Parts: sequence; structure tokens; C-alpha cells
Amino acid sequence: MINSVKPQLVNAQSKKSVDEVAVVVESLRKAMVDADSLALNRLTADGLSYGHSSGVLQSKAEFIHSIASGASDFVTIDLSEQKITLSGNTAIVRHVLSATTNDAGKGPGKVKIGILLVWIKNKSGWQLLARQAVKLP
Repeated sequence: MINSVKPQLVNAQSKKSVDEVAVVVESLRKAMVDADSLALNRLTADGLSYGHSSGVLQSKAEFIHSIASGASDFVTIDLSEQKITLSGNTAIVRHVLSATTNDAGKGPGKVKIGILLVWIKNKSGWQLLARQAVKLP
């Protein structure tokens, strides 16, 4: 009887962690649209490696500055086809990001890219450690 309970507890814990990760992904989406530098700072790890589909890599400070300054201006962001995989205190999130943008110096645009996010859970909660975007066919 005890053995049958243990897998349920593991599944319940995994479900809880997956739900927590889904919440922070949504918080990141909202913070990017709102250009909320305080939330972006809280949601990202100090060692953040933020990769764009163009091949540009940004540090945490560069990423937050690009959003806060309007250099990268997300008017809307919609996420689809999201899959979350857990391994201990690490979560891998894949999804498709569709967005309307209004980047400084570029004007209105549309983006549809594949995203890989790596989240770590530490004393501050779940934080984004790495992000890589790829162009979709």
C-alpha cells in the first residue's frame, strides 16, 4: 500500500513544480510586454544568457536594458505549444512565441520564433538562466 502512494506523491510534486514554472513563464511574458524592469530583474538569474534568433547574446543587464529602454518593445506576446520538463531544480521550457513588436528605430513588426528557456530553482524561487530563440520555417 505504501508503494502505491509514493508514485502519486512524486507525480503531485512534479505537477506542482510544472505549475510553478508555468506561472513564472507567464510572469516573464507579462513583464516583457509591460517593460517591467523590476519584475525582469527578479525573474532572471544573475548569470542569464539570453539568445536571440539573430544570434545576438545578451547578459541579464543587457536584456533588461533592451526591454526597459524600448530597444526591444513587445506590444503583445502569445505563447503556444508549451512543454515543460523538470530535472531536479532545473526546468526546460519550449514554446512558440508569436508577438507584435515596435522596436525603437524599426517600427511595428511581427515575430514568430521557437524558444528554449532554462529555469533554475534557488532561494529566490524559479529564475531564468538561459534563453535561446530560433527562427521557425
